[in-house]
Amino acid sequence: MKRDLTFVSHGVRCAAWHVPAAGDVLAGPGGRPCVVMAHGFGGTRDSGLLNYAEGFAAAGMDAFVFDYRGFGDSDGAPRQDVSVRRQRQDYHAALAAARRLPGVDPRRIVLWGVSYAGGHALVVAAQDARVAAVVSLTPVTDGLASLANVVRHAGVGRLLRLAGHGLRDTARALTARPPHHVPVVAEPGTLAMMGLPRAPEICASFVGPTFRNEVCARAALKVGLNRPTSYVRRLDCPILVQIGTRDRIAPGRAARRTARKAGRGELLDYPVDHLDVYAGPGQQRALADQLAFLTRVLHPTPSPR
Repeated sequence: MKRDLTFVSHGVRCAAWHVPAAGDVLAGPGGRPCVVMAHGFGGTRDSGLLNYAEGFAAAGMDAFVFDYRGFGDSDGAPRQDVSVRRQRQDYHAALAAARRLPGVDPRRIVLWGVSYAGGHALVVAAQDARVAAVVSLTPVTDGLASLANVVRHAGVGRLLRLAGHGLRDTARALTARPPHHVPVVAEPGTLAMMGLPRAPEICASFVGPTFRNEVCARAALKVGLNRPTSYVRRLDCPILVQIGTRDRIAPGRAARRTARKAGRGELLDYPVDHLDVYAGPGQQRALADQLAFLTRVLHPTPSPR
């Protein structure tokens, strides 16, 4: 049973769910492990993340699922602004809050992220040596590769259209006017950050009531600057990278290179596209592999006699 709580990131209230472990099978001398979970680009915590969090709880891990500032139930303005810097700050604040949860072992905290957050999790773990493990699901690890992927699948014209909307939104921000938004997902050929076949229909099957299919268009100008792959050589914890071989948003080749760079990286492939890991068979298979990985790397160490 999840419970609502809040934490503060840079003076702003952020909303989270704590999903306690159903038992103590993984409890150790310091308490139970906890998985800190962040949503992807333009997502919210009620957009498919509970499908994973409840699986972790059933296996003996607490889960801490949060909304970034400006998204979902969290405070913050402008709304729907995908800021890599602020999202990573929020991830650090959520990590600190999870370490304070009663019954949680602060030395066995896992970072879990999907899509954009899959990259954030790698960066935050590289910056915090106390993180025990990382699960990076269909991650965006190299923004430049993501832009090349857009050109390959949708043509350079779509990239230029998004850049134009990004410049329009940036101009509005500089003159203190309300943001200009673009859709997060839409059918191919329609303006959106992600154009995928049946994307609105697929999203409708798993998104919650706080999800808004729009983001500040300025995010389109920053995608190429988001390069988590440059941090992974600093990682010293086990990481699991899960790639969709049919992923048209997060390039699999870039994620493969990132996993190879990490000293303790593990890599698994799935025949899925970017949105297929939130519900259904793709989600179930990804979760099963995450549970196997985490149960192995988080196995409690007996207390010395």
